[in-house]
Amino acid sequence: MKLIIAVVQPEKLTDVKQALTEASVGKMTVSNVIGCGSQGGYTETYRGAVTEVNLLDKVRFEIAVNDSFVKPAVDAIVKGARSGNIGDGKIFVVPLEECIRVRTGETGSDAIG
Repeated sequence: MKLIIAVVQPEKLTDVKQALTEASVGKMTVSNVIGCGSQGGYTETYRGAVTEVNLLDKVRFEIAVNDSFVKPAVDAIVKGARSGNIGDGKIFVVPLEECIRVRTGETGSDAIG
């Protein structure tokens, strides 16, 4: 079992969701977050004051998958999120030690579904 964490541009939300659905990955958690990476941010001027904005809006996907779904899920995220520009995002794949479905008490791979 793995936990896939992807941070992508907000305008790519629909494209990533659609690509994941096409890859038979339908269970996910999506959050609006702010952050920065290589993109670095930008500066803006408001009423003569210069402000550096280095935390940009992003969308974070968290997807728990069984091992056989890792590659299809990652490929789908890349397909939906890639624009070729700096700031497209990052994908992290980390081991998932345990998963428990609260409703039924199922554990492990059965709980992921």
